[in-house]
Amino acid sequence: MYQLTQVGDGLRVATATMPYMASVSLGIWVGVGGRYEPAPLSGISHFIEHLLFKGTKRRNARQISEAVEGIGGYLNAFTSEDNTCFYARAHASKVDCLFDVLTDMFRNSVLDPAEIDKEREVIKEEYTMYRDQPAQLVQELLNEATWPGHPLGRPLTGTPKTIDALSRTDFLSYLETHYVSGSTLIAAAGCIQHTDLLQLVQSKRKSFRKGPRATFEPAHCSATQPKIVLHSKDTEQTQLTLGFRTCSRHDPRRFAIRLLNALLGESMSSRLFQSIREERGLVYSIYSATSFWEDVGDLVISAGLDTEKLEETIRLTTREIEVLKNRPVGKSEWQRARDYVIGQMDLTLESTENRMMALGEQILGYGTVPDTQATKRRLASVTPAEIRSVAREFFSADRLTCALVTPRKRLNHLGRWLATLT
Repeated sequence: MYQLTQVGDGLRVATATMPYMASVSLGIWVGVGGRYEPAPLSGISHFIEHLLFKGTKRRNARQISEAVEGIGGYLNAFTSEDNTCFYARAHASKVDCLFDVLTDMFRNSVLDPAEIDKEREVIKEEYTMYRDQPAQLVQELLNEATWPGHPLGRPLTGTPKTIDALSRTDFLSYLETHYVSGSTLIAAAGCIQHTDLLQLVQSKRKSFRKGPRATFEPAHCSATQPKIVLHSKDTEQTQLTLGFRTCSRHDPRRFAIRLLNALLGESMSSRLFQSIREERGLVYSIYSATSFWEDVGDLVISAGLDTEKLEETIRLTTREIEVLKNRPVGKSEWQRARDYVIGQMDLTLESTENRMMALGEQILGYGTVPDTQATKRRLASVTPAEIRSVAREFFSADRLTCALVTPRKRLNHLGRWLATLT
């Protein structure tokens, strides 16, 4: 399904050959993101992601875009807690061009002071935009309360204060430390052979800065009771989030949590969607999602609803949680959840971009790509008893954080309701 080669100094190259596709998706990954940032440098990974599009020694910002879009391609990037990725997609015959543009950005960006100052204002507007979106704001408030004083609890954009404080010297130093061979992976998926990508990488290998991957601060939380964050804002809706701390991406319990999440709120056939939206019409949006990092993880339930329906929504949500903790899942529902999760894996891997993303995330997260068939077998082997066990372990008051963005000024009895999740 894939090939992985280390070409020296820690630099790795991975391909998933899909000969039946016309396109290729190519990404340069660096194993650094928001959780690697000390507080004074909060947002620097995301800022650098922006700056690498602003010009190199060979191309200005417009020429970077035109070089890829002019061949019918697509160019983008993202920053997460763990990684930063610069990627492009085009017809497979254009892979040389994609590689040239991406490596030029990655290694030759000039970090022009004028461009830094312009992009500083752009990123502050991005920060403001997210703060103006209640559904985004409530997630950031939840993260801050779940991981207090830790990089996982800070916004990936940074704040206006940290964004203003970042200097060109900070960027150069951060690149020198983190954008190094030991942190870098070049991944491609689509109509490409591994040997062809290796040949391209070898032609540029000496331009990659040598060095080991940096480390990060482990996350800890000593909470013994629910945390509640109320942010009063003049909004039409209330945005509600309930977050439960779970386990890392290396923990074998993550497979049962994936099925638990599918049962609870991942899809339109899940319990929360059917009970709260379809049967009672209390909300427009309600769903749950999981995140797994190197050392910790969480499962978050999110809903947008009429403020007058908040108490009923919380009551029904906690009821569904208690049912999962106290009643075994029926065979037919368990089978649907299992088949849904496995089927979503298959659908995701049909796309060259998604396949390339999976390569990057898994290799940087695990050091290898877990065998897809083995993962499916492990998911299929999860029993209803395992699902009930992780529900009992992780759906508890001492693991819970609740955040709300709401026009209300106070929430009577909310703490008492949430504390019943014993």
